[in-house]
Amino acid sequence: MTTDFGVYIHIPFCKQKCFYCDFPSFAGREKYIDEYLNSLHHEMELGAERIAEKGKLTPHTIYIGGGTPSHLNLSQMKILFKSIHANMQVKNVAEFTMEANPCTIDEEKLHLMKSNGINRISIGVQSFDDGCLQRIGRIHKSSMAIEKVRLAQKAGFDNISIDLMYGLPGQTLDMLKKSLDKAMELGIQHISVYGLQLEEGTVLAKQQEMGRLELPDDEAVEEMYDYLVEYLPAHGFNRYEISNYALGEYHSRHNTLYWQDVPYLGFGSGAHSYWQGNRYENPVDIGEYIKATAEGKFLHIVEEAVSEKAHMEEFCFLGLRMTKGINKEKFMEIFNRDIYEVFGDTIKEMTAKGLLQENDGALSLTPMGMKYGNIVFGAFIIE
Repeated sequence: MTTDFGVYIHIPFCKQKCFYCDFPSFAGREKYIDEYLNSLHHEMELGAERIAEKGKLTPHTIYIGGGTPSHLNLSQMKILFKSIHANMQVKNVAEFTMEANPCTIDEEKLHLMKSNGINRISIGVQSFDDGCLQRIGRIHKSSMAIEKVRLAQKAGFDNISIDLMYGLPGQTLDMLKKSLDKAMELGIQHISVYGLQLEEGTVLAKQQEMGRLELPDDEAVEEMYDYLVEYLPAHGFNRYEISNYALGEYHSRHNTLYWQDVPYLGFGSGAHSYWQGNRYENPVDIGEYIKATAEGKFLHIVEEAVSEKAHMEEFCFLGLRMTKGINKEKFMEIFNRDIYEVFGDTIKEMTAKGLLQENDGALSLTPMGMKYGNIVFGAFIIE
């Protein structure tokens, strides 16, 4: 069986829900963790039985995300790893990532992660300014983030990614500059930088509705964006996707699978899968997920066959997120149609506006197109 697919494992538990987060994650549900891990094992077991040859999945990458996977205690983490090793060929995995928050990792957990095959760690820092952290509901301090990155390095991790955000409440360009400088001092290999989005139902969105949220104006946010897209490449971090920068070959192999139209399996509540041209989604509610796995359901809870139209649109959206862009030859290979036959007018219009460019058999966003990507993505919707 091909190993050209990724596996995502969702851990929906958090110590505290961040004020900007609309992911399927929950604080105060610790009483469900043990039962959840049992259900997760059962779902992975079903997946291995139905899909794998010789009883074990052989993915190219594994990514444990959340929520906060590092919120599990040591014994719970051991149970999780035992389940993964029982159902997957971990030793053959090219990249095995686990997300962690500074306030929930320690030396013991880091050594357990390392000994179980984790070779990449993604730490949610968001900012090195304590005021910014407090205003977005993060429960760690800047000093703790620095300490935990160094602890991870001491534990032997040499592929460390951190998340940073800009456009945060009360944030200034100077604050962002200091956060970027601090990140450079830490000697990490990968940075994901996201602009704040106010998602419906989040604490920040409610604060905005009540007129209690002070955000930087559009001009200030644009200044922050312009600064970071120049700063990071100047410090050796090459932009390979709209929000992601890496030293050398330290790009996220797992996330790159998503952007390159490669199949993936998702395990856990709210996890998505893309398999044999169909999309599947597990129940977001933890109780519903536990019930579904007890009934032996795997990948058949919500199913959507991806139409050719939707597939072509998504192939372009995802391809354009990457600096390499859309591979025109691959488009022809998958859809048996020339991309200009389908999107010729759109390509011409976006190129004329300076948002799209063509080079080396690919269509990619220009620097201005990266800045205003949503305009281009919207243009690639087939009427």
